[in-house]
Amino acid sequence: MTESPLTVRPERRTELAAGLARVRSRIADACAAAGRSPDSVTLVAVTKTYPAVDVLALAELGVRDVGENRDQEAAPKAAAVAAAGATPRWHFIGQLQRNKARSVVRYADVVQSVDSVRLAAALAAAATAARDRQLDVLVQVSIDGDAARGGALPGLADPDRGLDPVAAAVAGADGLRLAGLMAVAPLGWEPDRAFARLAEVAARLRDDHPGATVLSAGMSGDLESAVAHGATHVRVGSALLGMRPTLG
Repeated sequence: MTESPLTVRPERRTELAAGLARVRSRIADACAAAGRSPDSVTLVAVTKTYPAVDVLALAELGVRDVGENRDQEAAPKAAAVAAAGATPRWHFIGQLQRNKARSVVRYADVVQSVDSVRLAAALAAAATAARDRQLDVLVQVSIDGDAARGGALPGLADPDRGLDPVAAAVAGADGLRLAGLMAVAPLGWEPDRAFARLAEVAARLRDDHPGATVLSAGMSGDLESAVAHGATHVRVGSALLGMRPTLG
């Protein structure tokens, strides 16, 4: 009998269980060092380039949050996982083009990468048309203020890319809920410097939007620093799932 492509192989389950145990131990140790409860940090398993069967295995192991970067991969993967009976919370964490908004809102529970008023408007329209509940949104922050890369720009008055206008656009949209902020430590920055800066930006955002309490920061190489500076969500791929397959 031919094995189903969505059958979790025992050896792969063992690999994933070991990776998960290591990552959860790191999170627990980081929380202990910061005087926080491990329950205050959510692990988002970044499964880009990994197959749907890995998502199913992680769900069986208790992982509830899954992150994807590209809609063309995420949409069919989410459909396959749902058809197999698993219901993880899907986070879209990659750069998002406005013309993909209608697709993403059909499977994503959270979009972590909103960085412009125009993108917020596109997501709001799509969410209102396709969903019966609000879409949680994190505004992606450019920690170093480099306008050439992704991320809304703190302290900038730009009506489309400034952090305050983007946050206000999300908060004011019927189809969206402003949940908080997301950021990636810039290349060349020490993680502690980057995440300390992010914590300052997050604190100021909460002055205006008290409900925006989510802070998504930290990946496989720097999650400890992110937790020390208040991250509520860490996005982990290779440390959890192993060597990443090559993108096609």
